[in-house]
Amino acid sequence: MNRRNLLIRAAGLVAVAGGAWWARDHLFWPKPELVFGAEGATPWLPYARRAPTPTVAVRIEGRDVLALIDSGAQYSVIDRAFFETLPDEGRSSFDMPLLAYGVGGGTQVGRGTSVDVDLPGLSIRKLRAAILDLGPLAAEDGLQTPLILGQDVLGEAVLALEPARRHSRLVSREVFVLPPDLMPAEVRKQGTALQADLTVEGATVRAIIDTGASSLLGLSREAATTAGLLDGRPERSGVSLVLGGALRSSIIEARTVTFADHLYEQVEIGVFDQPPLPNFPGGLVGMEAFRNRRVAMDLGRGTLHLSRPLDLTVGPD
Repeated sequence: MNRRNLLIRAAGLVAVAGGAWWARDHLFWPKPELVFGAEGATPWLPYARRAPTPTVAVRIEGRDVLALIDSGAQYSVIDRAFFETLPDEGRSSFDMPLLAYGVGGGTQVGRGTSVDVDLPGLSIRKLRAAILDLGPLAAEDGLQTPLILGQDVLGEAVLALEPARRHSRLVSREVFVLPPDLMPAEVRKQGTALQADLTVEGATVRAIIDTGASSLLGLSREAATTAGLLDGRPERSGVSLVLGGALRSSIIEARTVTFADHLYEQVEIGVFDQPPLPNFPGGLVGMEAFRNRRVAMDLGRGTLHLSRPLDLTVGPD
């Protein structure tokens, strides 16, 4: 196994910048402009990386790169080193200071930029993105995604996912038609994110829906304590890719987890240290929760629809 696969597959939370929580008081961050083509949607786009998190090929200021679709990141982010390689006309920035927090408490101070991003069937105009060091998320021996498309983009369209065949698409709300076999999951809006209640061995925990995380569930140490997981049961160490680097976490097995009317058994849960910030998510629901389920996520309207587990039906592109 090469180093890239080791980093991506390492046991643990694998937060992949998920849950990045930004101090945005007194900041003005306009919504991006999404311009769809005639179909009102992108085609089904294959994941660009072997990781279970959705990644897509995009074009930024004439450069072909990969982007991570991350419903756990409050804003979009561009890697600082990649930003410096853009042509001068593509490197406009503004001095509005940004304080960025990642899972595990890592903190960065960055600036902002406005870029145009193109996907098949979709142009994202005037996307404001934070300029930050994404570390292994952007590195050649990491996920190689120098761009994160966050809640600011996902709040303006419907995100459809088919994890079983590793495809995603973005659809305009005006043309989106909900498949009749997708059922609503109980979620609520928490700021610009989606929050859901889960049970862990019978205890209720609240977690953010985070497409940038690969594991089923990650919990802060406080949430894990409340759920009764830190009761002396065996723990082991894991490594996660997070904002700006790698995070060590504890891995604990929960006997049962329920999410969206489905019971999961013998679930490995990553336990991370939570930064001392108000409203920071105590849990992250990652892509493993959607394995073999089709997904329609609308952050703007605060809805999540899922197919039943083990429904492997694949429709045409």
